Amino acid sequence: MEFEEHRPMLLGLAYRLLGSMWDAEDVVQEAWLRWQGVDRSEIKEPRAFLLTVVSRLALDQLRSARVRREAYTGPWLPEPVMTSEAGPLDTAELRDTLSYATLHLMERLSPPERAVFVLREAFELPYDQVAEIVGTSAANARQLHRRASVRLAEGRDRFQPSAADHVELVTKFMDAASGGDLAALTELLHEDVVAYNDGGGKVRAALRPILGRRKVADFLLGLRNKYGLSEAQVLDVNGRPAIWTRVAGHRQLVAFDIQDGRIAAIYGVLNPDKLTRLPPD
Repeated sequence: MEFEEHRPMLLGLAYRLLGSMWDAEDVVQEAWLRWQGVDRSEIKEPRAFLLTVVSRLALDQLRSARVRREAYTGPWLPEPVMTSEAGPLDTAELRDTLSYATLHLMERLSPPERAVFVLREAFELPYDQVAEIVGTSAANARQLHRRASVRLAEGRDRFQPSAADHVELVTKFMDAASGGDLAALTELLHEDVVAYNDGGGKVRAALRPILGRRKVADFLLGLRNKYGLSEAQVLDVNGRPAIWTRVAGHRQLVAFDIQDGRIAAIYGVLNPDKLTRLPPD
């Protein structure tokens, strides 16, 4: 019973560390098995114990996952999840570290940097506890956190748009793309916008990121003119609005990063293995 009370929080932690809910569920299941095998009378703080077990299991899995992701066909993007299934979002930090853009940026970090950042930012653990979990000193944990924060800040907007502004921009994007309005679409894009497409070798997709406002706009309208966009709707995914649509007969989730009031990154997830947690047709 005690484990089940913490399960949503543990899933949220493992997902932030791994970027995959499939892997996160495996980690939490392994943590449950370990929980069954320990003497509960010796555990003073079950939450701290379980956070430690899940973090260490996720770290081990993340190290091996990085090798697989380097051999992945095309850009590797996180598995999107419905916001309602992502665990507690009681603080701004929990919501920010769940966002699709932040999960993607965290792929730049080493496994220890990612673990320290998530445990400190999202779960507000003291440095001595973070250090114990990661297997380092408190001073090094501070350094890892500082390094991770600097690396992530390079790719994030300091001023995040409100939920209403995010919805408005995504809706305008959907209207401009479906209507084939090049001028309107280009106006919504940041000058240095990047479009990533993850087909995983299972669905045809661009194998390299597409850079720049004009190239991205031309690419999007080229898709629209060749295949059309159908059944587009806005879903609440990873704490932000995203577009759930169909292109060339394949389902696709399109998430966004917004900076300075414009779309700075577009994440198109087409790999069907990563879309199983989204609404069925």
